[in-house]
This record gives sequence, C-alpha cells and structure tokens, in this order.
Amino acid sequence: MSTSVVLETSIPNLPVRRGKVRDVYDLGDRILLVSTDRISAFDWVLPSGIPDKGRVLTQVAAFWFGQLEVPHHLISTDVVEMDLPDGTDRDSLAGRTSLVRKTQVVPIECVVRGCLAGSGWKEYQQSGTVCGIRLPEGLVESAELEEPIFTPATKAEEGHDENIPFARMVEIVGKETAEELRERSLDIFRRGREYARGRGIIIADTKFEFGRDDQGQIILIDEVLTPDSSRFWPADQYQPGRGQPSFDKQFVRDWLTSTAWDKNSPPPALPDDVVAKTREKYVEAYELLTGRAFGW
Repeated sequence: MSTSVVLETSIPNLPVRRGKVRDVYDLGDRILLVSTDRISAFDWVLPSGIPDKGRVLTQVAAFWFGQLEVPHHLISTDVVEMDLPDGTDRDSLAGRTSLVRKTQVVPIECVVRGCLAGSGWKEYQQSGTVCGIRLPEGLVESAELEEPIFTPATKAEEGHDENIPFARMVEIVGKETAEELRERSLDIFRRGREYARGRGIIIADTKFEFGRDDQGQIILIDEVLTPDSSRFWPADQYQPGRGQPSFDKQFVRDWLTSTAWDKNSPPPALPDDVVAKTREKYVEAYELLTGRAFGW
C-alpha cells in the first residue's frame, strides 16, 4: 500500500485555484487539473487524506473519456509529456494530473439518477417526486427507476448545489443547449451504466459537466463517472429496500457520524483503519471498472 498522501501540490510560477479535492493550474489556453488525496464530507475538507485517491479519480476519468467516445477536454495524463516549469516535482503529480483544454463552462450540474437514493429518496418519501418529477407509487429505497431521470442543478462555489427544474435550466442556458445537454447526459449515463454493470458495479446516479471549446462545440469536461461524482454500488450486494454499500467515502461518513463531531467545527482526523478501508474501496472500483491492477 502506498503510504504517501498528497494533500496539496505546488508548481512554480503557475497561478493555482484550490477546490475541495483538486488543484487547478492555469496554463493559458489549457488547464492542469491535479487530483489530490484530500477528501471532503459534510461540506468539510478533512485533515486526513486517502492515499492514491487522486490517482484513482484521475485514472478512472481517463478510462471513461477513452471508453465513451464522446467529445471531451482531456489531452493527456502523462506528466512526462507535459511542458511544466523547471523545478516541478513530477513524481508527486504522476498519475493524478490531467492536461485539459480550456472551455467556457456551462453553469449547470447535469445530474442523472438511475436509482432512488440520497436526497431523491428523501423527497420521494415526502411527495412522490424527485426534483419535482413525479415517479410511480410504491417504490422502495435504492429501487432502480424504469428510465433514468435528468435533474439539473446550479453549480455552487461552496456547500451543496441547488436542484432546479428543467424549465429553469432553459432560462439559464437556452432551450437548445438545455435539451442537448439532457440528451447527452442521459445517453452517457445509460452507456456507462451498462458497461459498469457488466463489471460488477451499479452506477446509481452521477453528475456531468460540460463546456464550450474555442470552436463553440459543447464537450464533456471535469471528471466523469468516478466514485466522487457518482454513487457506485457493488452489484453482487444490491438489495432494494435499504441503503447500499458503496465504492466511495462511506467508511468516512459512517465513522464521522459515530463520533461526537458537531459538523459545525473543524472535523477530527481519521483513524488509520478508516483511511485504509476507504482507499481499498476506491482502488477496488478502479480495478473492477478497468480490469487492470492498480499500481504506482
């Protein structure tokens, strides 16, 4: 097991913006996305990292960009090929760095739900709807929907994104763009879900992001169908009517919930066993999806 954790990166003389997980470097007409090993829960970035998490996210996304055959922003994940400033620590960036085309980001999270889980399940229990979309009566938690549904959200700089009706999305980006993004999102989700199911993973839901390149073409950007942007469930343990085990930060959330942490003050460090189990789940998701052994 890798023991080094990369919580923050530094590239000389390049402007950087840091999100919850990624360090984003501006290269002019291109961008360098570096997935660190930071992990967030309940809208807090935790003081502990998960070894190799950033590499798993980067490599899973790169796998899908190659698998899906849709226009996308990824140029390379090989740091050897990247023109980086002298003095750059390439070893710390290896496997976790994506060189991508810069785009004008469409300000919508394109969420697709194939199963009834999370906030969607909570809303359904109250009103029989998910993001205002009426669903059949009598569905249980984690039930697979007859057809996946598109539930857009506005992108939030901090905290949770806000679900919006499709009509509001039309107001924000225009009818033609909204309909194109809905169609593309549902198509990518269906194809990704079918592939993943054949590899032993149920993709319950996910979110996509899109941007316009310098030709005005809409392309897929950000990460795609990773354990951070999606709910991945092991197919061999799937049982509707309850919450499902998952390939993500479930161990982290469960442990935090079991502590006295009030979720309003800085979170505690994670125990070694929680870190190790969480890493195992991320790596397992990578190996199941790609059919390759994970190793750095």
